[in-house]
Amino acid sequence: MRNAFAKEWLKFALENPKMILITGDLGYGVLDEIASVVPDQYINAGIAEQSMMSMAAGLASEGYRPFVYSIANFPTIRCLEQIRNDVCYMKNSVTIVSVGAGLGYGNLGYSHHAIEDISIMRSLPNLDIYSPADSEEVNLAIAEIIVTDTPSYLRLGKGGEPKLHSISISSIAMPVEIESGIDGFVAFTGGVGARVLDAIEIIKANGLRPSVFSVPKLTNESIEYLVNKARGSFLVTVEEHSLQGGFGSWVLEANADSRANIVIKRMGLGQAGIEQLGTQSYLLDKKGLSAESIAQSFFEVQSSFQ
Repeated sequence: MRNAFAKEWLKFALENPKMILITGDLGYGVLDEIASVVPDQYINAGIAEQSMMSMAAGLASEGYRPFVYSIANFPTIRCLEQIRNDVCYMKNSVTIVSVGAGLGYGNLGYSHHAIEDISIMRSLPNLDIYSPADSEEVNLAIAEIIVTDTPSYLRLGKGGEPKLHSISISSIAMPVEIESGIDGFVAFTGGVGARVLDAIEIIKANGLRPSVFSVPKLTNESIEYLVNKARGSFLVTVEEHSLQGGFGSWVLEANADSRANIVIKRMGLGQAGIEQLGTQSYLLDKKGLSAESIAQSFFEVQSSFQ
């Protein structure tokens, strides 16, 4: 996803000299072409993320469109006060780009994990949250961000995420249906989508066909849309994020508010053992987000729902 972001960002930046990319001393290789082709629109702010965020807010207040790019935990948790005060409350058009969301930097330990960011960012005012699952959703997110004036948060995987959509999609404003079925619902957000689709193949091999949705833009409206789709049925939500306050929690809240009477099973990352080290794939398996575990949870909910 990060390569897709760099390529798409550069395409728009060549047409708009007001677009600025600010990085916190990383992105070498991924951002090299941007630094070379549009050097006046590229700033390496060094390892000074809080200053970087306030710098971006100042640029936005003068009519620029800054994108702040760093490893997912740094431009969110480390910069929370600056995001809250300088970006969100002031309604400055800053786009926060987090790379390696979830356990993308698993080998570097919990200091580099970003599993609380959705919970934190959705509590802030005036902020659009994007959590694309593949490069196509990334491109649509950037195109939408460019034409809006609101602060935004773009949550990216670290790379290698396969294309998930068999047909071209034109909008991510609402959840995108990947498969239509009659046996309940499965919905996910972010880079864990490939594992979910592997789980769906296991589910279909057992004679069941759920409807499957990707939710690349997280808003009250998109969550309410999903809840209304699943009204009176059951829904399994999957996210590479803490179970506290993330995508699944948002769905629970919407279900309660709308009285949609959905049986909901949330799958995500519990807090126990999150200090472990290992590759992203290893940690996801350890935390119960393998394709087999997702499928098994679906079977359990479907069986109890009958």
